[in-house]
Amino acid sequence: MGLWRQLRWRIIAAQMLVVLVGVVTLIVTADILAARTVDPALLPAFEKAVIQALVVAALAATFVGLGASLLLAREILRPLRQLAVSSRRIANGHYDERIPVPASDELRDVAQSFNQMAEALARIEQQRVTLIGNVAHELRTPLAGLEGYLEGLLDGVLPGDPETISAMQHEVRRLRRLVDDLQHLSRVEAGQVTIQSQVFDVVALAQRIVAQLQPQIIERRLDMVVEAPDGAVLAYADPDRTAQVLVNLVGNAIRYTPEDGCITLRICSDTTHIQVAVEDTGIGIPAEALPYLFERFYRVDPSRSRASGGSGIGLTIARHLARAMGGDITAASPGIGKGSTFTLILPRGTDDERGERDAS
Repeated sequence: MGLWRQLRWRIIAAQMLVVLVGVVTLIVTADILAARTVDPALLPAFEKAVIQALVVAALAATFVGLGASLLLAREILRPLRQLAVSSRRIANGHYDERIPVPASDELRDVAQSFNQMAEALARIEQQRVTLIGNVAHELRTPLAGLEGYLEGLLDGVLPGDPETISAMQHEVRRLRRLVDDLQHLSRVEAGQVTIQSQVFDVVALAQRIVAQLQPQIIERRLDMVVEAPDGAVLAYADPDRTAQVLVNLVGNAIRYTPEDGCITLRICSDTTHIQVAVEDTGIGIPAEALPYLFERFYRVDPSRSRASGGSGIGLTIARHLARAMGGDITAASPGIGKGSTFTLILPRGTDDERGERDAS
């Protein structure tokens, strides 16, 4: 039974069964036709000649079928063995493993799918290693600050006054914000964030966010403009999550726009989607950095301080939230010093949907 479980012997057995059925069919057919058409006196000689011919044909078919079966089994089993060996190597952590692509269409599809999976696993592993390094780097900065304050207190270099305690508390808050952001990112990427979609007016939400961030806008001496159609612009999404995303986008625009700059919040819609574009006249983004803006801990300027640059995962969280609501976020910039535009895309809502929800 052990041999029968192997594909090679099943292919050979199938070929031999075809040969056997063919020979038996020819014998039976020859006997029936001979009884009807051949002279009885010549029947023994005819049967003998037929049997000899069938034996030769059966032997030839057996050898050819056996050779074809072995070649076919080798053609099929060799890529499968390579696939099994490479799978075990990947399971042991060798994510650079790839298998050759066979000539046959079906096996080529399997090999290409396997190689694509291996590449995806390699990228995920690289992202995991990078994430660990980034988290360690982000934690090191506030911990080093706390360690310095504590050593200063122990050595008597720093006084234990409220000002020193307040500085230490600031570092602790930075740690807490980073941990909270990481926890939120983990939940968002795992799909554990609750999305309560409903129809709401994006214009009203945008105006509320601008009013909320007005103190920062005034402090930075920036101009803030909201361009929107007359009347309500309805979106079907979670208004609280949408506000969270817009606060992040507008907050980034405020942070990276110099004094006397301008931030424009432009709202428009088409037949299926709402677009909220946050356009600024800030420092801009180089073209080579645009594909990586939404990766965890990515910064266009690695030397930018953590205090002014945030944790580096706000855009990652924002994009995950947008996609969880059926939308997305895109980024564009003409280049360094020419500003940038982040566009939030959401599904469009209708008055009928809002009326049905209000009625319920």
